[in-house]
Amino acid sequence: MPNKLELPLTVSLFSLVVASTPSIAKADVVVRVEGGSRFNDERAEYPIEIEPHFTFGPDNVYGAAGYGGGVRLGVPLLVGHLGPVSDSLAISFGGDVVHYENCYFGSECGANYLILPVAAQFNIFVFHSFSFFGEGGAYLYKGWFDGCTPVDGTGCSAPSDLGILPTLAIGGRLHLGAFSAITLRLGYPTTTLGLSFL
Repeated sequence: MPNKLELPLTVSLFSLVVASTPSIAKADVVVRVEGGSRFNDERAEYPIEIEPHFTFGPDNVYGAAGYGGGVRLGVPLLVGHLGPVSDSLAISFGGDVVHYENCYFGSECGANYLILPVAAQFNIFVFHSFSFFGEGGAYLYKGWFDGCTPVDGTGCSAPSDLGILPTLAIGGRLHLGAFSAITLRLGYPTTTLGLSFL
């Protein structure tokens, strides 16, 4: 026969398991951290961000300044609050193609790069119409180069055409409506300006 403590303990454990089972079965992919906010949470709870953009590669990264375009995707992993404002942690990844007119060693050569970044992105939704973010991670790059010409001299050689380097950026979104925004990203190796569809 169970003692006086065993029966209440057994009932309590059984109740806890039964109460938690529906919440486990209905767990969402995005984890939401509860808390009060005076701002609208809807902008922080987007399922995916699709961001086509123009790309600018600043001088002295691969040679003279480059230009091109690409797309980034953002998938939120955590949604919560930083004090009274909404925030989220997302994974951001995508690709850019950037063309450089000149290489380091002369004016008669050029290069095209495929850049594939992957970064952790921390978003803060400060106001109803504006949010900003910081991101850090790494990018894989692959370059294709024009050949050196006699004008470039004997010191002409292509820089590394394949590698992995760190990426770091800060940026902001000017929200045009519930599902779109103008997005500016300032960083290394590229700066981008485009539209985000949330």
